[in-house]
This record gives sequence, C-alpha cells and structure tokens, in this order.
Amino acid sequence: MSPFRILRRAYTVWAPFYDAVVGAPLRESRRRSLAGLGHVSGQLILLDGVGTGLDLPWLRPDGRYVGLDLTPAMLNRARARAGRLHIQFQIGDAMALPFRDHAFDQVVLHLILAVVPDPSAALAEAARVVKPGGRLLIFDKFLRPGERALFRRLMSPIVGRLATRTNVVFEEVLASCPGLELMRDEPDLGRGWFRRIVLRRVR
Repeated sequence: MSPFRILRRAYTVWAPFYDAVVGAPLRESRRRSLAGLGHVSGQLILLDGVGTGLDLPWLRPDGRYVGLDLTPAMLNRARARAGRLHIQFQIGDAMALPFRDHAFDQVVLHLILAVVPDPSAALAEAARVVKPGGRLLIFDKFLRPGERALFRRLMSPIVGRLATRTNVVFEEVLASCPGLELMRDEPDLGRGWFRRIVLRRVR
C-alpha cells in the first residue's frame, strides 16, 4: 500500500479521537501561531491540512478561507466547527495541491509538514500557491540540524506510518524550497521541539 493510502487510512481511524489527543495541549500554540495572520480582510487563506478544524475558532471572520485535508472523516468534523466563517472545504493532497499558482494571500501549515511522506514537496506546493510577498505560517515539531535525538529518529519509521514523523529537520526542508525567506522561528512546546515559524515568499 502506498504511503498516501496508509496515511489516509490512519487518519480515518484517528478522526474520532484526534481532538481528545491534541486539542487542549496545543490550543494556545495554535492561537499564538494564527495571530500571525494579522489583518485578513479581503484575503484568501489556505488551511493546508485543516484536520478536524481545531484552528477555526481562532480565525478572524473577515477573511475568506479554504480548508484542505486528505481525509473525509477529518473534514466532516471540521465542517461542524465552521460557524459563520466564510470557508470552503476540499479533499486534497498537500503534496499536490489542487490550486493554481499564486491563488492565496497566506497559507497555514499546522501539524502537516511532519505528517506527510514528503515534507519538501508539501512546502514547495504551499510556496507555489501563495502570492509573491505572501506568508506561510507553520506550527509543527522539527529536529534541529545535527540534533541526535536518537529515540525520535528510531521511532519515526513506526509512528510515521500511524500518525506523524518525528525525524523531520526543518532547515533541510526549507533548503529544498528556494524563494522562501525565514521571517520568524520561535520555540514552543517540548522544549522547542515544536516551533512556530513564519516564511515569506520572495519570488
């Protein structure tokens, strides 16, 4: 079975329990990251890997949003959180986004780069669909360059098939995607294993 199908099946199983596991522990981290969107009036923003919609309560109502996820079971839960937001939901693959170039003003990537089989492809696709000068807001867990983290590296092949990878080095992913400028990189949970990152597309 392909990694794509394995991931989709795993998150179909995870959907009923996902909020209980990651909802409360990451709530404030999500809020802090999304505050970086700033004024969103008139903007179109992609929530790339929207999951069950745990980001939605923190979004400003004057923006327009597209929530994309691989798994219908996750999107069904996100729809229930939409409230009065101007948001459309779409099934799709973060590594091959079904959108034209430069379609979005900003892209949110929360807990997706360390989940997909090819994080470089996912970041490159997010960069492709954001406008020049647009920003990418990232919240995820990453190793630092040269960080040993032996347990995380050994566990990644196992847990990566079930939920998330634990061996992704953000700096390596960023280096594979030219045209992105690092604007902010702040440590968050897990003594900085989780990070809040803002990138800007410069060309």
